[in-house]
Amino acid sequence: MSNQVPQENQSPIDSKEPTMLDSVIPLIALVIMLTASVSYFADNSSFGPNQIALLLSMGIAILIGLKNGHQWGEIEEAIVKGISISLGAILILLTVGALIGTWLLSGTVPTMIYYGLQIIDPSWFYAACCLVCGIVAMSIGSSWTTAATVGVAFIGISNGFEMSTAVTAGAVISGAYFGDKLSPLSETTNLAPAVAGSELFDHIRYMLWTTIPSIVIALILFLIIGFNHSSGNVESTDAIQKLTSTLDQTYNISVYNLIPLLILLVLAFKKMPAFPAVAIGAIIGAIWSGIFQQELILSMAEKGISNSTAYITIIWTAFFDGIVVNTGNGEIDKLLSRGGMSSMLNTIWLVMCALSFGAVLERLGMLAKFVETILKTAKSVGSLITSTMATCIGTNLITADQYMAIVMPGRMFKEEYHRRGLHPTVLSRTLEDSGTITSPLIPWNTCGAFMFGALALTSYDYIFYCFFNLINPVIAVIYAYTGFKIKKLDESV
Repeated sequence: MSNQVPQENQSPIDSKEPTMLDSVIPLIALVIMLTASVSYFADNSSFGPNQIALLLSMGIAILIGLKNGHQWGEIEEAIVKGISISLGAILILLTVGALIGTWLLSGTVPTMIYYGLQIIDPSWFYAACCLVCGIVAMSIGSSWTTAATVGVAFIGISNGFEMSTAVTAGAVISGAYFGDKLSPLSETTNLAPAVAGSELFDHIRYMLWTTIPSIVIALILFLIIGFNHSSGNVESTDAIQKLTSTLDQTYNISVYNLIPLLILLVLAFKKMPAFPAVAIGAIIGAIWSGIFQQELILSMAEKGISNSTAYITIIWTAFFDGIVVNTGNGEIDKLLSRGGMSSMLNTIWLVMCALSFGAVLERLGMLAKFVETILKTAKSVGSLITSTMATCIGTNLITADQYMAIVMPGRMFKEEYHRRGLHPTVLSRTLEDSGTITSPLIPWNTCGAFMFGALALTSYDYIFYCFFNLINPVIAVIYAYTGFKIKKLDESV
């Protein structure tokens, strides 16, 4: 990719560059408002308050841009283009909502929960979550698909074991991003070397040096936490029996219910794009519902309607509004009653607001101002790599998109890495060690918002248990300052 900013992003001749103060003011305003949002609204902060904070901060940035000579027309164009970046993700979000709805109705997710409770022990449950999600994500190249399918089942299993859903989510996300990062089928794994100018498999081999130690440490931590959970706890055993018994009474549990999952994994492995693959998975789930869960559908239908009408309306509703199951147990009902495209609308709202804010800051030159300042202070190789990582994380925070967090810093730092004699794989690995890895840790980022919505989490505590995502950047910084596995242009990978 070219290091030049596309001509369409250039500011009008009569506008002036923002000062550092201009660039910092919207960010300070955002931090203050997001802090207030969490303080006043707690776990409900992502259901409107955060969106308003992003929009108000964007408004402040726009006022500064108008003061510097920019025109409203160009700012509006930047907002539209910023939102357009998210359209692919929005389509996936909607289809994932539909998939969760139909897979809950078809018994696919309940069957995974049912069998999972039979074969997994609480003492190594968290580590198993991480490892299984890592294998699945590496096979299909998608952390999102992994979390929305296998991850959802693990959240259900954790409820059965009466274990922490926050730790479970951290294990799911850690494994999903480990596998995604090392998969040649992953979009980000292909994007990073393309931006940096390195070769794909050289890039993957080079990432092993930071990735393997990180996942090993994460698995050890998950094992330690799991061992502290008493598998002989009578209350936990009773809860497992109650959940499995309720699932067996509510659904027609069968290995055939796992076929939609198998088909989706095959489609993803065959490199079918996520949107059509997930959509096909949702449709197959709907078909399976009509074949295997007829009694459940009839029990959910309104009285007095025909069987055919019941099948059509309940399955149709599962696509757009999920399902509501009444078992008589409130906790189990909460676990099984969700999904549908409508469940993702708040996440989409958050993503659009965040991307609009990031697009305005980029168009007004505020992001470039930060990078310009960073390069002046990055004297050593260690500080250059660390500054690149800080820029990727900052871009994730501001633009709310992991692709932007790879492309923008990669484009901005590529020439400087070459000038200092660093191999392109150093840059491509750095982009992944920070841009890809940290995206699910930010609630308003597309990845963070997706994980929160798909896993039906109620708080942001899971962030502290994404051990792989937290450890990997630290190891990368240690390598940067010690010079370990920092390759020069004249070295082979």
